[in-house]
Amino acid sequence: MGRELGPGFGVGEGYAWYRGVSPGGSVHRHAAFQLVLAPRGEAALAGPDGGVVRGAALLVPPMTAHRMLSAGDLLTIFVEPHSALADRLRGRCGSGSGIVAVPELYRLDEAELGRAAALPSSGMDPRLVAAAALLEGPVPMDLVAARVGLSPQRLRALARQQLGMPLARRRIWLKLRRSAEALGEGRSPAEAAAAGGFADQAHLTRRMREMIGMTPAAVLRVMHVPAASVPGAAGDVHRNGPGDG
Repeated sequence: MGRELGPGFGVGEGYAWYRGVSPGGSVHRHAAFQLVLAPRGEAALAGPDGGVVRGAALLVPPMTAHRMLSAGDLLTIFVEPHSALADRLRGRCGSGSGIVAVPELYRLDEAELGRAAALPSSGMDPRLVAAAALLEGPVPMDLVAARVGLSPQRLRALARQQLGMPLARRRIWLKLRRSAEALGEGRSPAEAAAAGGFADQAHLTRRMREMIGMTPAAVLRVMHVPAASVPGAAGDVHRNGPGDG
């Protein structure tokens, strides 16, 4: 692999990453591409039908149901679907929408990752790219559509066609990114929930488990912050590892 990302958990422009052991977990899906790299050995992911794909580098398209299998040290990267890096990943998914082995991406370099993830997609309708950017704030979806010159119906259709998901899922991802950044700053799960715009800590926990297979308490453990020392973390009843969804 190229220059490695730092240990633990972090968020960059257009992507997030987790490095650590996968204890395995239940079926989940998220609004981002997921790239799983195994520095030593191989990663293993299972689809909803139980079929297992193994390899040094595996790719999961957005909204694809899957579950992590137990494995040693893994680097898991979540890539936002409107980025230039997503264009590169999209081209490797083939005609299907399942998990695929991508050995050519095993040596993905951190600098290359950051550059490609920060750039907007070149293959996406520019109105959709503009709409995705507007979702950073609490702008109603009909107003988002009007600002990019589309009807709400046309914007929804365009999102499903080119992103493979409703834009509402993209908005949840952005909220999770803000919460993850807050956790990275050492703030409590309750404070992270507020930073992301979630109703409360329980709401953040449900969405984080659903979208990236982690809980706030698991993120804190990865970052070597004892959950018991952070207000609210010890009360997280979903003490699941990074593979759970």
